[in-house]
Amino acid sequence: MKADKYLFAKELITDTEGNIQKVVIDFNDNQRLLEAIEDEGLIFAMKAVQAETPLSLSESLAELEKE
Repeated sequence: MKADKYLFAKELITDTEGNIQKVVIDFNDNQRLLEAIEDEGLIFAMKAVQAETPLSLSESLAELEKE
């Protein structure tokens, strides 16, 4: 298999049977992928609490004190 068939892949490391075991990517591409995953997680978290009523600053601080 060739790495050019996979987005971001610079090199594919395979076992003796040709099964892909590892993918080598550029560090900057890795950072971009991590940021995209984090952004997606933030979007899901925001959607999960979308219907909730926001707390005031004092209410938020009081909740933090409880922990």
